[in-house]
Amino acid sequence: MARESVDVHGVCHGVGSKGALDEGDVDGYFDFVPGELSDRTKEPAELLWQVFGYANFRPLQEEIIRDSLAGRDVFALLPTGAGKSLCFQLPALIRGGLTVVISPLIALMKDQVDSLRAAGVSATFLNSTLTEEEVRIRIQDLSAGSMSLLYLAPERLFMPRTLEDLRGWNVSCVAVDEAHCVSEWGHDFRPEYRQIGSLRGMLPKVPFIAVTATATTRVRSDIVEQLGLRSPAIYVGGFNRPNLTYRVIPRSRGYEQILDFVKSRPNDSGIVYFGSRAGAESMAEKLVRDGVKAAAYHAGLEKGDRDRNQDRFLRDEVRVICATIAFGMGINKPNVRFVIHHDLPKNMEGYYQETGRAGRDGLPAECVLLFGAGDVARQMVFIEEKSDEQERLQAKAQLRAMVDYAECPCCRRVVLLEYFGERFDAQDCQSCDNCLAPPETFDGTLVTQKLLSCVFRIRQKSGFDAGLNHVVQVLTGAETEKIREYRHHELSTYGIGKEHSREEWSGMARELIRMGLIRQAEGKYPTLEVTREGFAVLKERRTIMLSRVKRAIPARGGSSGEIECDEILFTRLRAVRKELADTAGVPPYVVFGDATLRHMSRRYPENEDQFRQIPGVGEAKCRAYADRFTMEIREHLKTQTRIRFKELEARLPSGGTREGRRGELTPTAEETAVMFNQGRTPEQIAVARGLARSTVMGHLALAVECGLAVELDRFYSKAQAEEMRAAFEKAGWATLSGAHSELGGRYEYDILRLFRGAEGPVRPS
Repeated sequence: MARESVDVHGVCHGVGSKGALDEGDVDGYFDFVPGELSDRTKEPAELLWQVFGYANFRPLQEEIIRDSLAGRDVFALLPTGAGKSLCFQLPALIRGGLTVVISPLIALMKDQVDSLRAAGVSATFLNSTLTEEEVRIRIQDLSAGSMSLLYLAPERLFMPRTLEDLRGWNVSCVAVDEAHCVSEWGHDFRPEYRQIGSLRGMLPKVPFIAVTATATTRVRSDIVEQLGLRSPAIYVGGFNRPNLTYRVIPRSRGYEQILDFVKSRPNDSGIVYFGSRAGAESMAEKLVRDGVKAAAYHAGLEKGDRDRNQDRFLRDEVRVICATIAFGMGINKPNVRFVIHHDLPKNMEGYYQETGRAGRDGLPAECVLLFGAGDVARQMVFIEEKSDEQERLQAKAQLRAMVDYAECPCCRRVVLLEYFGERFDAQDCQSCDNCLAPPETFDGTLVTQKLLSCVFRIRQKSGFDAGLNHVVQVLTGAETEKIREYRHHELSTYGIGKEHSREEWSGMARELIRMGLIRQAEGKYPTLEVTREGFAVLKERRTIMLSRVKRAIPARGGSSGEIECDEILFTRLRAVRKELADTAGVPPYVVFGDATLRHMSRRYPENEDQFRQIPGVGEAKCRAYADRFTMEIREHLKTQTRIRFKELEARLPSGGTREGRRGELTPTAEETAVMFNQGRTPEQIAVARGLARSTVMGHLALAVECGLAVELDRFYSKAQAEEMRAAFEKAGWATLSGAHSELGGRYEYDILRLFRGAEGPVRPS
């Protein structure tokens, strides 16, 4: 199968005069007026500005949209917050007909439809929450062709009536959201998703687009096969979330640790995940008792209670939701500022998706894992209960990867991304605990000698290998039935490790496994044996340095994407947003996301024209909200001094200005531009800031698009510039993919974007 693969690692936050579109920022609310978006002759960039309030696309969005509009099947893996939904929402406004969006959760459908209607888009959903009369009215609208998007759960999709209706609704595209649910190899497989591929026979000429934020290479291939995607354009945007800070903390007093964390962030909302319903319930009750607005969410609650608690969280009436993994898939609340795992997740896929619910607005957020050695033993009990041997092996491998992440002394971002087959070039991300405060090392030569010797002596005496727990019990002098049965209390290594706890020995043993000095067997009995390298260490008495476990919670900070603003005004605008949202009966972020409010609190728009320039303010939102927000800003300025934030022209050696022909730089892009103009290379900037190189290049392209002077001859010669110009003039300036194809792929997309930013036509402003 022919495929086009485009790799972009990292997310470029804030691209263009109004920033980049983020899933959490497509918001606002007013009743849809039919005909509002009836002009289907506009270019994608024009509708991006007019409807959603952004001047430029995020990386890969434009290319994906162009391929979809050309009638090609598309598979897109983009990190959470990179604007996946826009990739099928915006084309629906141009191509005509009905785009059917298959979505796994009812809550997500309503959220997406509220946001689309807020932006003036004719969208609706059909699900079990509607009355018969509501369903009848919506079907009438769909039959009349007055809707651009329809959201459906797969269960509803395959009802005979729905399939019959689809034939008459002029379906022009099928979008499969959370597409990893299609694959049996994914962490969240849903059998009903496997039926979606059968739609190809019913709608043979209709293009499909499948989007997800979580899929290994194997899962991606399975999605393409199961959906029957035909020679799809495949876009892989990477897994890196640069605005998230990752931390692992030994769990010692779980409740107190979480309470201290939550109380130190009194204005932030977040999710605390548990492995059990009882744990979630207990934590919520204790937090409420100690003055924190919290609620529980798990499958054991009555549906009405679950829905009510989720709604309170979305509406900022509950600050902390304590949940099992039943909560969160598709939750589009963009201002979740932290995700805490009280218990060890079963696998990296689940952990990545759950932490991905933080910081969807691109602003900094924290991901904390409380890790206890007992977590591994508890999960092994559940794994051994599985009847299928292959399932047990797979579950053990997944658990081992999760434990390696939790115990690694190196950059956690490197480990996380490597699991998904992505390389993170900067070994110091400056946004995980190990990079912000590297773990203390100690001379572990003696404990290594003891541990390796114990593994070897058990084998020598008994003729078989033992598991980790048994080895640790021998080292610590435990009196167990198995030790007496095998006479392991007679070993010279029995009791020689009493100076360390069993938990400490287990941690050191797992570190030696990762170092390759001990091998752990696969299968039902994961026994230990000393490797050839381990015997060399024993014989030569090599010095071995091990990591000491950190006990304290690290300080905040280290993630990118912060928007400096007037915090007093930001608080006032949040209150206005809540008031408007309550009146409309929608979550606050459906009015505006935090990032949009922060831009308002930085730029102080006092009239409608100024308000229209704020990222995230489309035409519909401008009409609906400009008066109320600008009035609040004017009132604020009567008693408070306007803060003058640092201007780029004061810092750029090139003499450029922050206000360019395409708008304003975001703070994170500004910092990159300053470093580049000081002579650093994109690679050096990437390492220094803990970003992907592609993100740095996106920042520089934004600087060029804003009219700033950048030394482009550091990237291409005059002859190469002429070659690119000829390609753009032939293929058109509207998309990078045309010029890329015209040039035979000789120039990377980052370079093409830089050139187009400097030489191409000016976008609407």
